[in-house]
Amino acid sequence: MAEPSIASNQRVQVNAIGLSRADYRGSPSTLCQGCGHNSIASQIVSACYDLNLIPENIIKFSGIGCSSKSPTYFLSRSFGFNGLHGRMPSLALGALFADTSLKGIGISGDGDTASIGIGQFKHLVRRNLPLVYIVENNGVYGLTKGQFSATAERGLSLKKQGTNPYLPVDIAMEALASNATFVARSFAGDPKQVKELIKAAFSHNGIAVLDIISPCVTFNNQDRTLHSYTWGKDHESPLHELSFIPARDEIMVEDFETGTTKEVTLHDGSMVILKKLASDYDPTSRWEALRMLEEAQANDWLVTGLIYVDPVKPSLFELYDLPTTPLNRMGEEQLRPKRETMAEINALMC
Repeated sequence: MAEPSIASNQRVQVNAIGLSRADYRGSPSTLCQGCGHNSIASQIVSACYDLNLIPENIIKFSGIGCSSKSPTYFLSRSFGFNGLHGRMPSLALGALFADTSLKGIGISGDGDTASIGIGQFKHLVRRNLPLVYIVENNGVYGLTKGQFSATAERGLSLKKQGTNPYLPVDIAMEALASNATFVARSFAGDPKQVKELIKAAFSHNGIAVLDIISPCVTFNNQDRTLHSYTWGKDHESPLHELSFIPARDEIMVEDFETGTTKEVTLHDGSMVILKKLASDYDPTSRWEALRMLEEAQANDWLVTGLIYVDPVKPSLFELYDLPTTPLNRMGEEQLRPKRETMAEINALMC
């Protein structure tokens, strides 16, 4: 028998279900060194580890772009599907409807969501599908050598692309306008906030849209651009300090002064605790969220944090009388309507 290696004798830290962080990782990244997408992938790994999620119970979706390569770099034990450009929402809708026991995470980009995929994005949002929808937003098409995306700021000048004459699409505002029940914005350079928002998104019963500014260090790397690390660090304006507390943990809020926090209880009993910073902001008010985004846009503020949440609105699955057995586990005899049922339906159509 071979002697155990030194590494095998080292004690590996595991979570409550006995998994190590390595069980949540993926393949080595092939993205550019310093890409914000790599930081987001790391925080997805960390969030899933902290939440004690079973990787096989999570399913990953993506479209086309640098961002859509990201699912390769986390949760290698999870199933995933890399689809067509802008068509990730319909893939997620079909797969999660077929098996409602799975947790879904969709990784998209500003081109994949705000350009070719904006129609599918808005219809997915209004249906309130339980899905963590992360947009890795860098303002350019990095995979095809740096053309402007729909979120690029007006007046942005890039070496080979000229100057962008168009106003940008605000993904968080588009999500709010489409009646999303969870909207957040973050910055890849703020890993703690990114992780806490991802943890809260996984516990939300509905669509959770996270617009994460994720700098492209190759094609949109000017310090004065809105999607750069330097600009983000200088202009980030957090709405609050955010902490996520799972339902199984004891709620401890003694560190916060009375009157400076807002607690939002999610459907599974977990809680988001928001510590007030500069302003008394209420993330459960949709109109306040829209007003704040307008103000931030006018003042070039990178406002980050939980922008809006509705923890009680029914998800898509609650609108239908779905069986407890996932649809993709049923046989033909269970899925096919009876002859009598079809006759009744046809009679109603006459």
